[in-house]
Amino acid sequence: MKQNCWEFKKCGREPGGAKVQELGACPAATTADYTGANSGKNGGRLCWKVSGTYCKGEVQGSFASKYANCVMCDFFTLVKQEEGGAFRKV
Repeated sequence: MKQNCWEFKKCGREPGGAKVQELGACPAATTADYTGANSGKNGGRLCWKVSGTYCKGEVQGSFASKYANCVMCDFFTLVKQEEGGAFRKV
């Protein structure tokens, strides 16, 4: 089964997650805009496209401002590898 970002990163910011009360739910875990993209749930396998996600404990901005960091992320690399030619960057 392919993991979504919150499962892979174990951030606890998915609905019902351990960190939701403290940090709030992550937009990647709650937005239905990208359901199915890269075989994911909500924005869970297209998190680099979702504004307001967390990385290294900090809220990230828009796609344009965070994408350079995202392409170096181990989860981004995993999704790209798993999806192969069907990989969706945006």
